[in-house]
Amino acid sequence: MPRHKAMTDETVLEAALALIHERGPEALTFENLARASGLSGSTLVQRFGSKAALKQAALMQAWDGLDDRTATLAAAVPRSPAGAIALLVGLSDFGEIEAYAEGLLLLREDLRDPELRARGARWKEDLAAALDACFADTPRAPAEIGQLMAAQWQGSLIWWSFDPQGSVAEHVRHSLVRFVAALLAAEPAA
Repeated sequence: MPRHKAMTDETVLEAALALIHERGPEALTFENLARASGLSGSTLVQRFGSKAALKQAALMQAWDGLDDRTATLAAAVPRSPAGAIALLVGLSDFGEIEAYAEGLLLLREDLRDPELRARGARWKEDLAAALDACFADTPRAPAEIGQLMAAQWQGSLIWWSFDPQGSVAEHVRHSLVRFVAALLAAEPAA
């Protein structure tokens, strides 16, 4: 009779992500995860095969969480420019600068792995579509405004990180309100 898993893969991957957040991607080893999860290293190797596969699975699970969070927020905001801003502000809940900086280490890992990069590209398309939907009834909204807003959002996060005065949410909100106002007031390009 097969043994039942004492801990689901999802729970193990949550522990792996916590390890990465606390100590960086290099800290994700089978030995460290065994200590953190209470499972044996050999059990972890049996489940995930290699350190690279373990890291990829943990980061894919993180992408799943971001997909879910994005879809939940997109469904909850009004279909308006203010709703688009609220969606991006809701995705900006990083806490303090140290947490944001640690998150960039995860981004580095995503950029190194072609499958994780592709996952990020899919999320970008989904996010842009959700933002576009918020502007569907907005006169003068430029084509592909979702892509433009996503780029402005990412830029505002980077600029905040260099001078993290105040909350990231307020910085993002202020930046996006000004951006949307400028876009909607601009004359269409010839």
